[in-house]
Amino acid sequence: MILVIAALVGAILGAVIARRRNGRKADILQYAFVFALIFALIGLFAMIFVTRAAL
Repeated sequence: MILVIAALVGAILGAVIARRRNGRKADILQYAFVFALIFALIGLFAMIFVTRAAL
């Protein structure tokens, strides 16, 4: 669950940043994709940490 939420937040944040910088549609999509990837990776590590700490 953390992974999906982190990816969605990253995509939204990336799109907002690109739009503020007056990016075209391709720029907005690229920022959204890259931020979603980065946040999903952080979410994955958070999920692993939470799971390991619960043991």
